[in-house]
Parts: sequence; structure tokens; C-alpha cells
Amino acid sequence: MARPRQFDDEEVVRAARDQFWSHGYDRTSIDDLSAVTGLGRGSLYGAFGDKHALFLQALDSYNSDAIGAWRSALRGPGPALPRLERLVCDISAAISRDVARRGCMMARSATELAAVDKSVAERTAATVRGLYGELADCIARAQEEGSLDADADTDGLASLLLAVLRGLEALGRAGATAEVVIGAAEQALALLPRASTNERAPDRQEGRSVL
Repeated sequence: MARPRQFDDEEVVRAARDQFWSHGYDRTSIDDLSAVTGLGRGSLYGAFGDKHALFLQALDSYNSDAIGAWRSALRGPGPALPRLERLVCDISAAISRDVARRGCMMARSATELAAVDKSVAERTAATVRGLYGELADCIARAQEEGSLDADADTDGLASLLLAVLRGLEALGRAGATAEVVIGAAEQALALLPRASTNERAPDRQEGRSVL
């Protein structure tokens, strides 16, 4: 009779996620994973399969959290445009505070592996579609509410904002200053086609992590 597991799978995956996020796939060994999870090789292999299988679970965990954070920020009661503005400000603030330049795990994983790993490429593409969909839905609601120009290209605006946000992350990892990152975010918001010229972008705040 098999003995019950003495560990929490989700906690192990999150510990492995932090290791892969900080050091990448190739630079993370099974010994590293054993050290951060507190599990021996046999337990890791028995519970999660090989290193690649555990990495995919860690990436899935990150991607799910990322989409969930954007969904929580962009949906719910209240006007859509302030929610969209706050998301952009929160992301730029989080990037400017990322002194370790860890950036986005999805982006780092795609850079390292997507060209040679179909599983990573498919997960990255699906997550990008999910993030794009959240932006497009929020922009459409802002247009319906009369905050943004109803004649503007909803899909085009969502694509533009997604490109800006992904670009901000790349700037942060490259060492751009907080002024550059936050300034670019504010300029992107200022260029949104508002239905009224009385709207203004929100003041800078500390923001929360939505990377």
C-alpha cells in the first residue's frame, strides 16, 4: 500500500516556479529543485515526473496567476477605463521596482525555450491570447460606457497596449530607469482615443505586482 504524500503539491510547484523564474530552465538542476522544495530526487520524480514536466507545471502556475491578476484588475464593478489605466500604472510601477530584473517568467521562458520546445511555445501563445482578450474586453466596455471613442479599433488598441506592456517588461530587464518605464506607460495611456478631452491618466502610485 502506497504511503500518503507528506508534502503539498502546490507549495512544491511554487517553490520550483521561483527557482525556474530566477535562474531559467537550463541553469536549474534537479539538485537545485531538491534544495528549494525540500524533496529528494526520488520524491520529485515520483510526484512530478522529470525536470521538464515540473517546469511545465511551474509555468502553468505562473501563467494562470498572470491571467487571473489581469482579469481581477480589469473586471468587476466600476467604470472600465480607470481599471485599464490602473493596470497599466501598476505594471509599470512593478517593473520599475524589480531591481533583480527578474521580469516576467513567461517572457523569459519563451526567450529561452519557445523556439525549440513546442509545449512552452503553445503555453506562451495561449497566455498571450488570454491577456489580449482581457484587454480587448475592457476596452470594449470603456467604449460602451462612453469613455473611449466608440469608433476606435478595439482589437487594434488591445494589441497596441499588449505590445506596450510587454515592451515595458523588456525595458525593465534591460535596465531602463523608473522614469523611462513609467513615462512610457503614461504616454501610452495619454494616446488612448478618449471620447472626452476632460479625461486624464491617473496619478502615479506604487502599484501592485501584476507581472
